[in-house]
Amino acid sequence: MFIILKQKKLKTIEKQDYKYVFLIGFLGYFVAISAQLLGTKLSNASLASLVNAMCPVAIMLFAVFILKEKLTVKKVTCALLAIFGVYVIVGGVNGSGQTLGILISIFSVILWSLVSVFIRKVTQKYDSFQITTYGIIIAAICTLPLAIWELTVTANVQLDGSVVLAMLYIGLVCTALSHVLWNKSLSLIDAGTCSVFYPVQPMVAVFLGWLFLGENISLNFVFGALLIIGGVLLSLVG
Repeated sequence: MFIILKQKKLKTIEKQDYKYVFLIGFLGYFVAISAQLLGTKLSNASLASLVNAMCPVAIMLFAVFILKEKLTVKKVTCALLAIFGVYVIVGGVNGSGQTLGILISIFSVILWSLVSVFIRKVTQKYDSFQITTYGIIIAAICTLPLAIWELTVTANVQLDGSVVLAMLYIGLVCTALSHVLWNKSLSLIDAGTCSVFYPVQPMVAVFLGWLFLGENISLNFVFGALLIIGGVLLSLVG
């Protein structure tokens, strides 16, 4: 990432924007993502997916108040279609999730939605790759002490070749590349429209589970996927 940054002619971050870069790295890449993982661990994957799918609504609301974007009927309709599609795919809520896990997941959604609006704000002035790199560096500095502590209290930690490859994939593709693409998208289209794509994540997760893990795909997945895709396509219609 540093090599790419050196090859780019980047604008120097202005002092009044330091706080946004710090908040993106600390609140977004560190606190929000950590809370998302913890919320999933304490509740269950389906319930956490449903809670995380509420991001479009939260992003739209923050964008209205902070970025002065218009909250249109079209945006709300697209978001609701996509969220209902996620609800259909994950099979609803059966009440088995832990309350603390749900609350932490909601906290994560609020933080990440706020940070997404900050990203939209600063990427109008600076390169999206630049903002992503600085944010990840801040998150790495914050995460390192906790990671070391967790290793000291976790028994039987084994690092073989497959684990290392998985960690590299998670770090390079799932974290670095995905954040660069998300930030770039926020720099090109308004936050409300961009947020409609968020519910595509659980749909793709179920599909990849079928493709690589042999998991079953039900009619609920097909119906839910059509709702999500319909909401996304509707958001793209002029």
